[in-house]
Amino acid sequence: MTSRPHPRILLRLLSLLRPYRIRLMLAAIALLVASGSVLLMGQGLKLVIDQGFIAEDAARLNQALLGLLVIVALLAGASALRYYLVSWIGERLAGDLRRQVFDHLLTLEPAFFEQESATAGNTSHGGAGEIQSRLTADTSVLQSLFGSSLSVALRNLLMLIGAVIMMVATQPWLSAVVLLGIPATLLPILWYGRRVRRLSRSSQDQVAELGRYAGEALTGIRTLQAFGHEAIDRREYATRVETAFSTAIHRTRQRAWLTGIAMLVVFTAVGLMLWQGGQAVLAGDMSAGELSAFVFYAVLAAGGVAALAEVAGDVQRAAGAAERLLELLDARPTITAPSAPQTLPGRIEGAIGIHGVRFAYPNRPDTPALDGIDLQIRPGERVALVGPSGAGKSTLLHLLLRFYDPQSGYLTLDGIDLRGLDPHTLRTQLGLVSQEPVLFSGSAADNIRYGNPEASLQQVREAARDANALSFIEALPHGFETPLGPGGLQLSGGQRQRLAIARALLRDPRVLLLDEATSALDAESERVVQEALDRLMQGRTSLVIAHRLATVVAADRLLVFDQGRLIASGSHASLLESSALYRQLASLQFSATAPIRETK
Repeated sequence: MTSRPHPRILLRLLSLLRPYRIRLMLAAIALLVASGSVLLMGQGLKLVIDQGFIAEDAARLNQALLGLLVIVALLAGASALRYYLVSWIGERLAGDLRRQVFDHLLTLEPAFFEQESATAGNTSHGGAGEIQSRLTADTSVLQSLFGSSLSVALRNLLMLIGAVIMMVATQPWLSAVVLLGIPATLLPILWYGRRVRRLSRSSQDQVAELGRYAGEALTGIRTLQAFGHEAIDRREYATRVETAFSTAIHRTRQRAWLTGIAMLVVFTAVGLMLWQGGQAVLAGDMSAGELSAFVFYAVLAAGGVAALAEVAGDVQRAAGAAERLLELLDARPTITAPSAPQTLPGRIEGAIGIHGVRFAYPNRPDTPALDGIDLQIRPGERVALVGPSGAGKSTLLHLLLRFYDPQSGYLTLDGIDLRGLDPHTLRTQLGLVSQEPVLFSGSAADNIRYGNPEASLQQVREAARDANALSFIEALPHGFETPLGPGGLQLSGGQRQRLAIARALLRDPRVLLLDEATSALDAESERVVQEALDRLMQGRTSLVIAHRLATVVAADRLLVFDQGRLIASGSHASLLESSALYRQLASLQFSATAPIRETK
């Protein structure tokens, strides 16, 4: 992806401020009042010196000082209002942007979050951990820009323009000395600004990588410690920290040069102006008050340029952050609802058709995960998918859920092409129980209610009872309202699995997808979970992936997959006769029992 010009990037973000036009107008008025008050202080200073100190007129001195106090009060009030309003706008923008990006991310298919970093020179989101960093760190950078830096920039720009006008009005010939320093300052701003932006993007990418690595290590802390991997992870993380530090320091060095050169050029011009002005006062061509006012305006102009140079670095850094966020907003889902989606009847039958399906994952386009699959599953049929790892079993479930679409062929539900349905509508008819069920932060009831957010507590209890989960949930400290913590790690594997089954039961799907739902459980947990699964599958079309053949021998039909192809179909007994692969799988799992010998 080519890099956009950063003004266009920030202009896209400014469109988010349209709902807050009134606050923006009030902030602009406060900014104008505050800037005008500062400029008026220069004239007040001139009056204090010329008509107060130099003229030795106490009454005029008092009047001038009182006027200055009024201006200072006006400045203080306007500055406070401006600070509040722009801070509010910055926080609001960051919140709106986080929500907008998050809402958009939920429209993208799972494959988007499974991608890893692309090759150099090719921008990439780098996976879920890196995306999380963009939602937090990058939006904070933009909040700082819109809630502080831009306000400072506008204030100093107004001060610079106003100070230049007042300098020219006070002493035109002396103003030229200062004004020559301003164009000389813009050159390093433009030169270094581009470098700062590139380094800012690189620095933010590396900070995101730090978050991804730490999140991965902490999520897998049990495995990490079990294998004694602490020292290696400390070393790897330290290497990444130092890399990010080096890039950040390089960026900071460029910003320091940018600010230093700007201040040197401008304040050198101010020094020359002071020397020229001092000579003019000594020669009687300028009053001390005029010189003081001129110096005041010159310092304002010089400070404005220096502040703009410093803010330029913030703008470049924010442009890098905005670029990363807009990449997410610009990502288009590949799985979308058609413009006129078909509707499903109130209660579907649950017939599944798979017609000439060929599918390869995007990162392995030359290796088909499914190759020429033709299959019809009857309503209410219990079908088991068996075969070695990597045979394409889970891929078939992913296609039914429309996490992907096949490159050729199509799938149907009750005769309707899945691509003609809204994915959300399709998924309301499907219930998934996976090998590693995902639980979310919240209570046990919250996790079960994930299958039906409107369910009553009584419905939640019934689902838990049917999933053989009621007894252990009621034994928790606060029953159904017990917080389970992130991922429900305080529960055993069997308990998490039963919660997932209760969640699926509460959804009441017509088609049930079980992806090795008992393979990671001990014998007793498997027995309890299998009872719940049997109850769950009653009256539903069920596709069951299982490596343990003992759990699926009673299925209506067993489908044998190998290397993406459906190579055999039938009952347990018939497959022992007809399929060498199934016979091999069975011999590895069953002892030489009489039934198996009889079928040979």
